[in-house]
Amino acid sequence: MSQTYFFYDLETSGLSSRDDRIMQFAGQRTTMDLEPIGEPYNVLVKLNDDTLPSPEALMVTGITPQQTQADGYTEAEFAKLLIEEVFVADTITVGFNSIRFDDEFIRHLLWRNFYDPYEWSWRDGRSRWDMLDVTRMTRALRPEGIEWPVDAEGKATNRLELITKKNGIDHFKAHDALSDVEALIAVARLIKQKQPQLYEYLLKMRDKNEVKKLVNLDEKQPFVYVSGRYDAEFHKATVAFPLTSGRNGNVIVYDLRHDPTPFLKLDTKELAKKFYATWEERKAEDFVAIPVKELQYNRAPAVAPLGVLEQSSGWERIGIDMATIAKHKDMLLSHPTFAENIRSIFENKKDFKQSPDPEAQLYDGFVGDTDKLRIEKVRNADEATLSDFHPEFVDERLPGLLLHYKARNYPRSLAEDEVALWETWRAARINAALPQFVISLQKLSTTTDESKQFILQELQLWAESIVPIEDN
Repeated sequence: MSQTYFFYDLETSGLSSRDDRIMQFAGQRTTMDLEPIGEPYNVLVKLNDDTLPSPEALMVTGITPQQTQADGYTEAEFAKLLIEEVFVADTITVGFNSIRFDDEFIRHLLWRNFYDPYEWSWRDGRSRWDMLDVTRMTRALRPEGIEWPVDAEGKATNRLELITKKNGIDHFKAHDALSDVEALIAVARLIKQKQPQLYEYLLKMRDKNEVKKLVNLDEKQPFVYVSGRYDAEFHKATVAFPLTSGRNGNVIVYDLRHDPTPFLKLDTKELAKKFYATWEERKAEDFVAIPVKELQYNRAPAVAPLGVLEQSSGWERIGIDMATIAKHKDMLLSHPTFAENIRSIFENKKDFKQSPDPEAQLYDGFVGDTDKLRIEKVRNADEATLSDFHPEFVDERLPGLLLHYKARNYPRSLAEDEVALWETWRAARINAALPQFVISLQKLSTTTDESKQFILQELQLWAESIVPIEDN
């Protein structure tokens, strides 16, 4: 099979890929020329009775738990659909902010349902791409031929629904997954038509080996980097420099827009204090953030050589010049201790707090080969088989994960003691989320217009139906 794109979007119960759930999935396969192949997908996924969704999220999507229960796939059914029909060989999976958001939900879904959480995005010619950074770089470096929106305050914005509106593209219902997918394909087609050279270049750069040719520590050189972490004033673009090694074989880069003088003589403790500063500390007038970030090679970063700035007034658009770049680069190279201190801080950096919940332990390690065989047996087992199936997993996370998998997808397979364990876990999860859920519901009940009061009523009924009843 030749390469194809699969454009997709999710609507979720909240923002946390560890704790929240996919409620709607939509997608469309296309040729490499962006012509649709087959019918689109547009499915709901059952929200289980262990989850209180974010009321704010549902105000945006309009999807209720009751809808998913009536018309949705179970998580196990949905995971099977993704692996067997969607993420097939030679598929380039594409979204809009998908690598940082949607893809993380997919990984956690597959983890909960006994599929490999990584292979879907790289094995058998598969890869992933993110049109958000493609859009950002197009706006920053090659804006010609496309109308670019601003928000109500006149500031540049790359919101999908505003780009489509500004360019006369139909986008009937923003934050509906299928409508967002159709709009995304249209925006990709627009960029491909108006700036084909940049489009094809960034498509190639989804390959981490291509990124390493430009950004590496063996041949350190400044490069153009577009990221949501950078200033909107300069279209999210800057010139960065490979500083030191990061975690998992990645690289830490320095934003050459900023003078490194305030940081070069600080020791590790002083740098860490700045790096881990609280929100309140960062708001202080004299606070200067350390302009470093980790570039992850496998996240299709939007990077390019400095030569791209020679056209379309690139230097002026991103507000930087060669003299500044050269000066700041030389300062970094003459103070190698700074790079070493930054490396030390990132080595000890933790992205997630350790959790006793096996569902939240995806990134605590890789599953070994022996357990992979047992995992395959789990997902191939029916309800009757699971009742008497007690694999001796090596990985300590998997027994608890199996209990949850059975409870959600095959509840009649649970033994009496397993039911008690599940109910204890379910009650703790719901009770932990309940206080914020109630606060949000009360606040929205006084601020939401009449057209969305139905969603609040459904959320109230959902909570009443799943909140555990305490024994007197």
